[in-house]
Amino acid sequence: MYIDPGADTPEGYTISKTSRALARQVIGDRTPEDRIRQRCAISVGDFVMADLVRFRGDAISAGLAALARGAPIVTDIHMVQMGIRKKEHSSEVLCALDFGREISAERGITRSSAGLIALRDRLDGAIVVIGNAPSSLLSLCTMVREEGVRPALVIGMAVGFVNAAESKEELRTLDIPSISTQGTRGGTPPAVAAMNEIVTMYVEQKGGE
Repeated sequence: MYIDPGADTPEGYTISKTSRALARQVIGDRTPEDRIRQRCAISVGDFVMADLVRFRGDAISAGLAALARGAPIVTDIHMVQMGIRKKEHSSEVLCALDFGREISAERGITRSSAGLIALRDRLDGAIVVIGNAPSSLLSLCTMVREEGVRPALVIGMAVGFVNAAESKEELRTLDIPSISTQGTRGGTPPAVAAMNEIVTMYVEQKGGE
């Protein structure tokens, strides 16, 4: 049975089911990774997005295990925070922008970067979802590489022409599970889509309908 926890009405469910059927035909449906690719493509209305999604490590299993533990989900901006499903799991969804204002002012760095630095002690075992700010992804990569921070999973889909591609390339060099996009494309929609598909898999794993 097809499950979409975000479809709260019959019409919404029908739209979601039809979109997914089209995505399966174009992208394929052989692996859990294909499901992430499908949802990311649907989120931007472009099947090309599926070809840009990259996986490192056992990313989906790592995300499912983190949800089962109730690990926090940390986002770079409020749009990502708002888009992630809050039901069907016990993980708190935090936004870096709500933390680290003093660090941002003192160091002259972006608020999303400062927020991740302020949340450093909560990042071990967490899911980090970055759908906008390359600066925050670069800061996270530095913390992983130089300070031993170990998120359970990083969904890194920073977007733009300044450091977006580079930050995701850096992420893919790290020995931590990740889901990212190749090049300058990314953004809130595919980042949220990837996270919400893992939530959907978690619901299925628990036997939810």
